[in-house]
Amino acid sequence: MNYVPNTASQQEQLLARIGVNDIEELFQDVPESVRLYRPLNIQGGMSEQELVKHVKALAAKNSSLEQYTSFLGAGAYEHYIPSFVDQLLLRQEFYTAYTPYQPEISQGTLQAIYEYQSLVCELTGMDASNASMYDGATAMAEAALMSCDATRRDKVLVAKTVHPEYREVLQTYLEPRGVKIEDIEYSDGVIDYDALGNTLNKEIACVIIQYPNFFGSVEDYVRIADMAHSLGALLVFVTNPVALGLLKSPGELGADIVVGEGQVFGNPLNYGGPNLGFLACREKFTRRMPGRIVGATTDHNGKTGYVLTLQAREQHIRREKASSNICSNEALCALAFTMHLSALGKQGIHDLAHLNVQKAHYAARQIAAIQGMSLAFTSSFFHEFVIQTTESPARINEELLKNNIIGGLDLSRFYPELDHHLLFCVTETKSKEDIDRLVTVLEGIK
Repeated sequence: MNYVPNTASQQEQLLARIGVNDIEELFQDVPESVRLYRPLNIQGGMSEQELVKHVKALAAKNSSLEQYTSFLGAGAYEHYIPSFVDQLLLRQEFYTAYTPYQPEISQGTLQAIYEYQSLVCELTGMDASNASMYDGATAMAEAALMSCDATRRDKVLVAKTVHPEYREVLQTYLEPRGVKIEDIEYSDGVIDYDALGNTLNKEIACVIIQYPNFFGSVEDYVRIADMAHSLGALLVFVTNPVALGLLKSPGELGADIVVGEGQVFGNPLNYGGPNLGFLACREKFTRRMPGRIVGATTDHNGKTGYVLTLQAREQHIRREKASSNICSNEALCALAFTMHLSALGKQGIHDLAHLNVQKAHYAARQIAAIQGMSLAFTSSFFHEFVIQTTESPARINEELLKNNIIGGLDLSRFYPELDHHLLFCVTETKSKEDIDRLVTVLEGIK
């Protein structure tokens, strides 16, 4: 077996230690009738040079944002990632780290998670944050389960302005638990407040909203919070952390639990993953959070140390009481998030958010000035906006692709009533020249 690194002499020593004369003896319990007495019919190995060439040829079949300019957002966003992030992630103590159950040998990993949690709390205005949520969609579902557990209620309201795929995940999580889900309609790109008021009652565990919402719009969140809290329901925010560099924190607006997708900091698009979700809440809900929480303490010499302060029931005692089944450790993605956000700092994230909103509004004005196109909603927006068009969205995106531009999301895929509507996204990665080229191509589509 060429892939076994031990020499013949080493193999003999190993077999002698366990009292076996030959490797075949290790397989004596496998019946002769099912053994394969010939080499596997697979191609032989490659040299390093051949392998690199082969993998590069496979990779070349894919296109990336190095060849295309993308104006597609809808939950996964292109942001510039400083070069140092990837280089530090390649350090073996980070790349190979598992769940830090043993604090005496995991101080670095534990501290990194603690710093991540601290940053999430700063951004969201919450009291506590956990680690190891899979992504934004599952984090939202976990928040709904937390709410049902905390309120002893079994009905959840979710705005239709929340990401439609997040709502699909919510349904997958909650239906087997017997939790009822009801969508709340929207008007002019934001939640229909009358519809929310008519549906809210004392059976509702939580109201789930997005900040900014799926259409990029900013809603009246204080009004929604007052409506939910007046009937004892919790308020769950699904938020974009980049926007929090400019907008008020969810904590200031009345949120009880805040979740979101952390891909925007330190994690490239990577054809769809891996991502990380974040989840933060007010202190009184801390013990209901899934995942794990790292805390700071001092040892018997008075030195600062880090430990797993709380570990969720899903991996330990009384599993039947758990509201979750999280096992995977997302600490590597969380570390990338922490590095990127730490490098930005308070002023940096403000400047980043400001760039996003300014460039998006410039693009929206230019596109809306094109004949046959207009802004679909009058509500305020962050870095995404909806364009209504007389031309087919499919044809528009087809023409854009011919010019190496990835266009907006055809909203009729999720909202049949929004036929001939495109959701565009503009981040700091787009220059004025990129936006102007998009507008020029759109103007040329007849």
